[in-house]
Amino acid sequence: MTYTSDFLKTLGERGFIAQCTDDKALDAALGTDGDGPVTGYIGYDCTAPSLHVGNLISILMLRRLQQAGHRPIVVIGGGTTKVGDPSGKDESRQLLTQEKIDENKKTIRATFERFLTFSYGPTDAIMVDNDDWLSKLNYIEFLREYGRHFSVNRMMSFDSVKLRLEREQPLSFLEFNYMILQAYDFLELNRRYDCTLQMGGSDQWGNIVNGIDLTRRTDQKSAYGLTTNLLTTASGAKMGKTAQGAVWLNDDLLSVYDYWQFWRNTEDADIGRFLRLFTELPLDEIARLEALEGADLNEAKKILATQATAMCHGMEAAQKAEATALETFEGGGTSTDLPSVEIDAALLSEGLGLLQAFVLAGLTSSNGEARRLVQGGGAKVNDTPQKDIGASLTQEDVVDGAIKLSAGKKRHVLLRP
Repeated sequence: MTYTSDFLKTLGERGFIAQCTDDKALDAALGTDGDGPVTGYIGYDCTAPSLHVGNLISILMLRRLQQAGHRPIVVIGGGTTKVGDPSGKDESRQLLTQEKIDENKKTIRATFERFLTFSYGPTDAIMVDNDDWLSKLNYIEFLREYGRHFSVNRMMSFDSVKLRLEREQPLSFLEFNYMILQAYDFLELNRRYDCTLQMGGSDQWGNIVNGIDLTRRTDQKSAYGLTTNLLTTASGAKMGKTAQGAVWLNDDLLSVYDYWQFWRNTEDADIGRFLRLFTELPLDEIARLEALEGADLNEAKKILATQATAMCHGMEAAQKAEATALETFEGGGTSTDLPSVEIDAALLSEGLGLLQAFVLAGLTSSNGEARRLVQGGGAKVNDTPQKDIGASLTQEDVVDGAIKLSAGKKRHVLLRP
């Protein structure tokens, strides 16, 4: 379909759109002939102290919605986190305590302020917590009022349920209720804020459709759903996951330098796609960059890394990370802006085992992994390759107040006693 509204046109051109419940009607509502700004939301459960790169595409959908003159709502799932979304999971999520949920809520709230403008205007973003209404529901009254609108037969057909059962993985009744609560979120947001659009990843399609149906059945109002594909890299890896763990958006969990490096390491086949999704560069400039070949592609990757990092952490931090990489890799230096880990100086007095040092630095997850790194020739101390798995680090290895450990060519950490 050819879109006329700025929002859907931009999303279509940049590769965001997977499914839409009613393209034509939504496009009209979002257009200049619509009834004013459209309010749309995406929900984020508080399962960790930070969101990660896998959440970034949905955050950018909210950003694009606001840029097109509409109002985004960020729903912090203080209530639904207590239940756990079964979508895309082979096993139940670990249930968190209320204290941990509250801690996570505080730390992920700040993320959205980097991408959205929050205030009280008609297109300014707002942030709400679904615990404000879900925790007040009376179970019996809720079942009588809303449970009758949900068909178990239909709920069993949605991927979030069907795939779990096909893999013969248990699905608790608690999790089975998740889609009902998410549907109720949509209804509540429609009533409170005239929210008519829910967006999310394609794994949320069934939950979104349920919310649209519930809003239509109970209040006779129209609503829309829009999803984006769950991203994988060209090699099939899940977006936001690396061998070292999640690519967090909070810099206290992942340094800006490592975040920049994540984008710098983008596979060649993903450069154009990621530039369209994760930067705001003009499309003609992106077309020029993705047409580069050979070594020139590295320049495109650096631009992607700096632009994506600037959107999350600010341009000054992004340029600093780029300069650190340039000094470390191309200048042959050791930048003081590399990620660092503080250690007890007494460890060096006693002799810190090489393998343990790599674990303490977070470059490997175990001594076994560190041993394989050394044996494979990928371990360096102060840029010197290490071949002895029994070696130890001492105070003599400290240069300018730190010991530089390297795992391969692109991962470096400074150990600071």
